[in-house]
Amino acid sequence: MTDLVNTIFSLMPSINKPQRVFMTGLLATLVVFHGRATFRNMSRYSDMSEKRFARWYRRDFPFAQFNTELLLHSLGRSQENIAAIDASFMKKSGKKTEGLGWFYNGAQGASERGLETSLISAVNIKSHTAYSIDARQTIDTEGKTRTDLYADHAADMADELKRLEIQYLAADSFYSKYKFVNSVVNAGLHMIGKLRVDANLKWLYQGEYSGCGRPKQYEGKINFENDLSRFQYIGSYESNTEIYSAIAYSVSLKREVRVVLLRSSDSAVSTRAILFSTDKNLDALTLLLYYRARFQIEFLFRDAKQYTGLTHCQSRRSEAINNQVNASLTALNLLKIEDRDKKQTAEKTVISIASWKRRKSNQHLLSRVFERLGVNLKSIKVCNVYEELSDYGLIAS
Repeated sequence: MTDLVNTIFSLMPSINKPQRVFMTGLLATLVVFHGRATFRNMSRYSDMSEKRFARWYRRDFPFAQFNTELLLHSLGRSQENIAAIDASFMKKSGKKTEGLGWFYNGAQGASERGLETSLISAVNIKSHTAYSIDARQTIDTEGKTRTDLYADHAADMADELKRLEIQYLAADSFYSKYKFVNSVVNAGLHMIGKLRVDANLKWLYQGEYSGCGRPKQYEGKINFENDLSRFQYIGSYESNTEIYSAIAYSVSLKREVRVVLLRSSDSAVSTRAILFSTDKNLDALTLLLYYRARFQIEFLFRDAKQYTGLTHCQSRRSEAINNQVNASLTALNLLKIEDRDKKQTAEKTVISIASWKRRKSNQHLLSRVFERLGVNLKSIKVCNVYEELSDYGLIAS
């Protein structure tokens, strides 16, 4: 892992040597520690002091650039990727932490007092795996709604996404608002999202011009039950879901969009879901594939919270919290790429972050023991023992 991090830093000449040394040590520590990733506890698993962690956490680091260079180096430009955005609630005790407020906690299904981080990730379609690009703490700002803050985050990351040749940003139904969608489109990206089941959509007028007055643009509101025959039938999905598609005008988004209607007849009453894309030429099945791939961002939050200390920052400063969150997600990226390299495949595989965390922890302890004993790690016998004990306690070898 250290060799890969140093390779990426060689592509970032603007980062000075002291910060490189610290970030290399921080990322290595986040994959071996046990307990909580507080400054004091991380100092127990590294050669850096608690004060050094606290001092460097006050300084900005271009995680978005680092992760972009990491993915370009490891995945290349030939891979099919999309971007995904979502926010996650983080519990935080105390009353003086910057950004503390009321945010929706999906685990509880209600708003709670704490912190929130907005994450933009790249999702590799072939391997069905998400990689973090940039995380940003949601801090309420006077004169801006939270939708504005999310839109600013997406617009700021547009250049990094374009470097990865990403054209589509997928998000859940919360982000299907005019302000957000308009900001994404103005940044040069296409939006993929979900609309309400009773979304106000209008048919585009396909008739001839009458020759008098302004040309007619729309032909009335879409009735999803009575107008089903006017949709293009695409096929069935998972045996009980039918897929329909059309180009329509969205009143709430104020633009023409590609609509994909999913109609399920599992129960006595049929249910539906409505997906959309601002790219009217996007194939309906591809749109569905991209939207389903969006869910991979949830595993980034889950794994980072469980294994790399996403929510463990003890500082009250927003700079330190952002550094902790981004470093945690970047360490997770490194583990996923190492798993990909070890298996030598770009296909979809099962990644056990618990096993990788155990393996890194075992190697960290073995290296310390062999170093103290003065054992030569280049010895074949020692190398075999090292590899064998590296996998000790793994869930999956």
